[in-house]
Amino acid sequence: MGLSISVFGMGYVGSVSAACFTDLGHRVIGVDVSPLKVEAMAAGRTPIVEARMAELIEKGHRAGLLHATTNPEEAVCNSDISFVCVGTPSMRSGKLDLGYVERVVHQIGDALKKKNVHHLVVLRSTVLPGTTESMVIPTLEKASGARAGTAFTVCYNPEFMREGSAVADFMQPPYTVLGAQQREHLSTVRELYRTVSGPMFETSISVAEMVKYVCNAFHAVKIGFANEIGTLCKSLDVDAEAVTKIYTSDTKLNISPAYLSPGFAFGGSCLPKDLRALSHRAKELDVTLPLLESILPSNTLHIDRAVEAVLRCGKRKIAFLGLSFKPGTDDLRESPQVQMIKRLLGEGYQVRIWDRDVSLGRVTGSNRQYIEEVIPHIGSLLSSDMESVVQSGEVVVIATKIDKAQLAASLSREQIIVDLVNLAVSARPIVDGTSYQGICW
Repeated sequence: MGLSISVFGMGYVGSVSAACFTDLGHRVIGVDVSPLKVEAMAAGRTPIVEARMAELIEKGHRAGLLHATTNPEEAVCNSDISFVCVGTPSMRSGKLDLGYVERVVHQIGDALKKKNVHHLVVLRSTVLPGTTESMVIPTLEKASGARAGTAFTVCYNPEFMREGSAVADFMQPPYTVLGAQQREHLSTVRELYRTVSGPMFETSISVAEMVKYVCNAFHAVKIGFANEIGTLCKSLDVDAEAVTKIYTSDTKLNISPAYLSPGFAFGGSCLPKDLRALSHRAKELDVTLPLLESILPSNTLHIDRAVEAVLRCGKRKIAFLGLSFKPGTDDLRESPQVQMIKRLLGEGYQVRIWDRDVSLGRVTGSNRQYIEEVIPHIGSLLSSDMESVVQSGEVVVIATKIDKAQLAASLSREQIIVDLVNLAVSARPIVDGTSYQGICW
């Protein structure tokens, strides 16, 4: 037997959600301030232009599963779950306008005074992390006079629907994300999506809120990147479609999870110089590529964050583990670790360095030239004895993959560990009395 659902907001997200829920066998009440939208839904007509919507709305209406009203109290009192799907537009400043969400949530809370059975409120509107717990839940509690977790519970369930394919995206999403303060709060909404394909993630409310923004930001970055690459290709009289076909075929690095976990800045002999070369050539062609041009400044700012993380520790003796730009190589060219150490030395900090792959006696060619030009006195700071380096530091900076047991055996109480590489939790050396922190996680 299906559930009874009220959906607040009959725009794209709300009306598609309402239509799809009826197609899954649930009873739905659509709620909107617009009489025209409500009249259309109540008559079995779609309020939006979207593939398959006319069919699903008419089918739900004919089956007696789809209703509509402008009365929030009627909707809440005749449903077990309320989905909030109203818009969150931008203000002129760019700040998110939560006025519609706050008004609807207050209406739901006010209606809950009339109910003596538990009610589930599910927010689908796109809101910044912290909104559900700092605004939505307190507003519901104030309006209803009840505490969250007793008379009602609140979940966050972001949508991943694209206009033009919204129904298909609802029925076959990349995944379903459910956020709640306690996992048991998700039992009802979990059952609601039982027949929807794709993996399901159950997480905290703030993570669920953030995932939606990350997805949209990444999509925007990909579109901007593709357009800038296409623009540059055309300016260079290069076949952009051929380039795209080749680089998107790489699912090992290019179209994959590779490089998408927070960590330290990039370096080495390739990425920085190639970005500079592309940006310089574009300027010669009088082509502006703001996305590509912003990557190196962003990378520099990330090194600044790492430096600030060490400075905030308030300690002067630094043990630095890792010098090459990535593990398994002795290449120090444009290594962010080298840049960071230079900054710390300039601030008057005492630094000792260990890297299993770096021995100045073996460094030759352009790599040695880079050392001599950028950090010529590094020899006096570098040691092959990790234990002595670690023990010399009040702050231990992890900038390379490390043997957990070996490092843990060298640590002592009161040392502060700053992890730049985001070691897997199972690989982190946690010792009683030490503080462990990352720079962007």
